[in-house]
Amino acid sequence: MDFALRKATATDIPYLLELRDITMRRYLEETGSPTSQKAYLERIMLHFEDANIIEVDGHSAGLFKATFLPETQQWFVVQIQVHPDYQNHHIGSRLLRDLINRAEQEQVAVTLGVLKSNPARSLYERLGFRAVAETEFEYEMLLAAPLA
Repeated sequence: MDFALRKATATDIPYLLELRDITMRRYLEETGSPTSQKAYLERIMLHFEDANIIEVDGHSAGLFKATFLPETQQWFVVQIQVHPDYQNHHIGSRLLRDLINRAEQEQVAVTLGVLKSNPARSLYERLGFRAVAETEFEYEMLLAAPLA
């Protein structure tokens, strides 16, 4: 399945609120994390300048948000959510592989957080991420930078 990325704008926020609810509510509830509109909006606005809408045939299919953290010299995957209608087409894994390839060229690490109840953790592990820390709700995962 072909897809494209476009920069998210303020007009995408209603879609992103719905997307977060559809894709994350169950996992958030399982960990006791907040599921209010306010909590969703706070997460959506986090690094919003780096938010990209995934589009398939001109239709919104998800969100990919990654930011480079210069203070730690690593990429951080802030959010990746694929609408259920577009899941199981390897969109998420292709986006992550592209970011991993970029990080390898830059010789920097990639990090992300995943809710403990989220099955996406197995995808991250297949791509080479490993849990390096945990909080009450999530695992912090790292794909180390290649050795120079």
